[in-house]
Amino acid sequence: MSTITAKIQIYIQDSQAATLRATMDAYRSACDWLSGHVFETRDLDQASLNDSHYAELRQRFGLKSQMAQSVMKTVVARYKSARSNGHAWSRVEFKRPEYDLVWNRDYSLTGDRFSVNTLDGRIKLDYARKGMRRYFNGTWRFGTAKLVHKHGKWFLHIPVTKTFPELDDARVTNVVGAMNLYRKGIEHIGAGATGA
Repeated sequence: MSTITAKIQIYIQDSQAATLRATMDAYRSACDWLSGHVFETRDLDQASLNDSHYAELRQRFGLKSQMAQSVMKTVVARYKSARSNGHAWSRVEFKRPEYDLVWNRDYSLTGDRFSVNTLDGRIKLDYARKGMRRYFNGTWRFGTAKLVHKHGKWFLHIPVTKTFPELDDARVTNVVGAMNLYRKGIEHIGAGATGA
């Protein structure tokens, strides 16, 4: 199985840009707010966070149901990542606008357009197809995407996973032979350069 991140440029109309910016800002603000609670309580259990903060996330930040769930997942993942990387317990801050989208809940591909959930409902977005069609042939599985606004352009960074057949090691026979030929060629060139 192999996973790569497909960085797909999406094309946004001016009215859609305002909606996406508002959604990203609300999501970031909700993550930062929840991060403060996680820092104080050290509670990294999503079910517990759901019980204590789900309703307030929706009410305070105007988030849709799936967005509130994604906020909790994002915050817990950041704390767990910091801990697994050996960092001391400290408050994780969310400073940049961001939005994590769950496949077939927050975003999907309908026809030749992405459908993305926002605070104002779903919007349909065109995307740059060049080099991207291979990911939409039914053999790749889509993961949680990140909406990115960078240098005036919009992107969906989507982890895509595909299962490939196992490589039959018995079929790989020329690697050592090629390395030996390469090494002998280097020795030959080296011998010629020294006059040996």
